[in-house]
Amino acid sequence: MTEYERSRTMPAQPEHVFDQAANVGRLDSWLPQALHVEAGDLPAVTVHEDRTDEDTDAVLRARPEQMRLEWGTREQGGYAGWLQVAGLDGGASEVTVHLSFLDDRHDPGERAATDALDSSLRRLEEQVRLHVDHAG
Repeated sequence: MTEYERSRTMPAQPEHVFDQAANVGRLDSWLPQALHVEAGDLPAVTVHEDRTDEDTDAVLRARPEQMRLEWGTREQGGYAGWLQVAGLDGGASEVTVHLSFLDDRHDPGERAATDALDSSLRRLEEQVRLHVDHAG
């Protein structure tokens, strides 16, 4: 099993950050650009990966009371992950994303995985800023 984790501080209340991250209809706005999530009967989702042109049955659970998202493949046990939002002093938040590749065939390698996590966190921050700026 291989694991990767990245964090990023965002200038918004944790509730705002979590609301943006957990919006199933807007996941494509911050997930790695090669992944697309189609919600079924939640927690069931289908993940399409452009690189392989494959659809994978997965689950996505939002735990608002913990400000946490959890996901993973449903049957083949290829990967799992979570996103956690924590409040910081001054109204900022820290967002941590963790990926676990249980099957090495799904592991894209350290550089690709950390680049994708960093890019996703950057894109999530952009969405949070747009939402907060628009609401203000």
